[in-house]
Amino acid sequence: MSLCLVGAGVAISIATQSFSLSWTHTIEKTEWREDWRIEAESLVLETARVKGSGAGMEPPAEARLEDGFYVWEPKIHSPVIVLRREPHAGDWRLCADDRCDPIAAWLGGDADPVDIYVAEAGFCAANRDGAPDS
Repeated sequence: MSLCLVGAGVAISIATQSFSLSWTHTIEKTEWREDWRIEAESLVLETARVKGSGAGMEPPAEARLEDGFYVWEPKIHSPVIVLRREPHAGDWRLCADDRCDPIAAWLGGDADPVDIYVAEAGFCAANRDGAPDS
């Protein structure tokens, strides 16, 4: 299994079992982080962290404060993560193994939307069903 990143007709495979996503909330200007892992053909959200609370980013009741972040374990399973990108909002940051870069460095600045999913044998297609983009 490997992680696939797909956007703007570019598809890359990342040999990893876990990764993190982070971004800055567009209104509150605070950082949000998520730690994900691959389990079978699914992506599992292990831990979420938000630095502060505010518009649309209230931590759940079970969150605990650690090093300035509210931290909780959502344990959400998903076959795909779809990221939307807006230039005024800043970029998503994806960290996998020894590499930690904005999505633009992984796929290019025009990649929107970006699909993240699990693929067998490291094969990533320009879209998840393997058909050519139209």
